[in-house]
Amino acid sequence: MAKYSIKELERISGIKAHTLRIWEKRFDLLNPDRTDTNIRYYSDDDLKKLLNVTLLCNSGEKISRVASLDDKEMAEAIMALEANGMMKEKRVDDFVKSMLDLDEISFLETFDQCVKDLGYHDTIINVIFPFLNKVGILWLSDEIQPVHEHFTTNLIRNKMIAATDSLPPISKGKRGILFLPENEYHELALIFFNFLLKQNRIKTYYLGQSTPIAEVKAIAKEVKADFILTYTMIKNKMEIQTYLEELADFPTKQNFFIEHRSQRIFKLDYPEKVSKLTEIDELLDNL
Repeated sequence: MAKYSIKELERISGIKAHTLRIWEKRFDLLNPDRTDTNIRYYSDDDLKKLLNVTLLCNSGEKISRVASLDDKEMAEAIMALEANGMMKEKRVDDFVKSMLDLDEISFLETFDQCVKDLGYHDTIINVIFPFLNKVGILWLSDEIQPVHEHFTTNLIRNKMIAATDSLPPISKGKRGILFLPENEYHELALIFFNFLLKQNRIKTYYLGQSTPIAEVKAIAKEVKADFILTYTMIKNKMEIQTYLEELADFPTKQNFFIEHRSQRIFKLDYPEKVSKLTEIDELLDNL
């Protein structure tokens, strides 16, 4: 069972430590144990309860009412949010909890339930990508270790590949090559684009992580590809600009670069043969 400091609860839940102390004193909301040196620490159950309380408060409920709910009433209130379409935050929090516990069974069960409730496409767009953004914040604030990120991204990667493999093979139609530049390993978004393209009956050649651009050009000529799709998260502005110029030299009719929101401040100069994508649906609209 994991143990959390009050600062860790603050960063995970978004509720200030000062507020948590007030809630404890006024409403007996949480019941932390203490170390031999009288420092508070919290359990998995405390974290789960706090995430549920935070969700209800963010939906407009007053803390005084939420704190008065017993476990059954709390569960019913959470289910009511489902009916009102307000469960995205709850699902993200469930993934965070499973990640912190390194609980593969819980993580996969949560994923499968999301797919059942929302469908695969909306699960990835509305739950998994927001969850990964939160993982990034937790990692930057030192609240999780690299092992937590690797654990969850590999589980998600396996699920995404399985979903893609379940689609029927495609032999005709437009052909696209999906790849990442050398030393780029953040491929979850690329895997999802591969799924979307195959789902829409577009043949893809998925080359994946860290692919030498000269080899991609050779394959593009060999298979007579109609387009390429790529992105990078590790290059600086000058390196991305150079990369765009290299993409413009491809023999394909369309060359797509996915620009992450953090790269918009660069105000990149796109060559005529390279199209910028900032939203997922833009790709299908341009094919």
